Amino acid sequence: MRVMPFLYVYSPSGAVRDRVAFRRAMRRLQAQGYDVQVDPAALARHQRFAGHDDERLAAIARAAASGADVAMTTRGGYGLTRLLPRLPYEAIDAAARRGMVWVGLSDFTALQLAVLAQRGTPTWAGPAVMEDWAGDAVDDITQACFDDVAHGVAEGTGWRLPAETLHAHPALAQGWHVHDAVLWGGNLSMLCNLVGTPYLPAVQGGVLFLEDVGEHPYRIERMLTQLLLAGVLGAQRAIVLGAFNRYTLTPHDRGFKLATVVAWLRAQLPEVPVLTGLPFGHVPTKVMLPVGRRVDLTVQGREALLLWG
Repeated sequence: MRVMPFLYVYSPSGAVRDRVAFRRAMRRLQAQGYDVQVDPAALARHQRFAGHDDERLAAIARAAASGADVAMTTRGGYGLTRLLPRLPYEAIDAAARRGMVWVGLSDFTALQLAVLAQRGTPTWAGPAVMEDWAGDAVDDITQACFDDVAHGVAEGTGWRLPAETLHAHPALAQGWHVHDAVLWGGNLSMLCNLVGTPYLPAVQGGVLFLEDVGEHPYRIERMLTQLLLAGVLGAQRAIVLGAFNRYTLTPHDRGFKLATVVAWLRAQLPEVPVLTGLPFGHVPTKVMLPVGRRVDLTVQGREALLLWG
């Protein structure tokens, strides 16, 4: 009988660039007690991808058939959108219904939203091997949140809202609650790329969370505008923003920054609270988020609680 969770590591997107760091990540996960199996093509490479399209599709199918408790991507990058018409949806869904935790972020958003749109399959937004275990240290909160989900004991998460969120939405300070709403979202760029395709879930009245990396605030606003004009943002009960980082402002911006974009977004959506500060994205500290599951979102003072248990 397997005592510790069985973790299957595979590469559905970009190629792993640093094999030394990859081996370090494997040792760390094993030291945490995980029974780790690495897909035979996890370190494959074709151009910038982790193998040809057929190889990466086969890796996803092997992950689904592995019987693992958790299937974790090595990294994001790019590559899943070109696979969406050929994904093994039935196998992914069957594995998830048996209890497999499909987890990742960034490019993995494409798979998550596609399986949610096509099958209603729940997955998890969370860490990836190279993003979170291959560096100098592993964030304690990230590790703890991942462990809770892997062991099947996670019931929710929370974070402290920045003061500016309460200044922008004074009513939240008196207490605010969203009940039984679908949590969905992920990487903003990936979500925008799915607009107008059958792989974007048609979620009404949901809680939409967003993050991105390496995108200047004007590009973030441009993508949010696309979702606004497509009717996606206005159909939600709340929008929750995680980390938007690793970009560079220039003198040409003349004060245009991420806070400018958030203020603009709130002005466009006076009936939809826009919460910030979610610890998720391309940052060391990230929580686990159940994509496609129904959640309760509560604000008490500056404390935001997201519950699914």
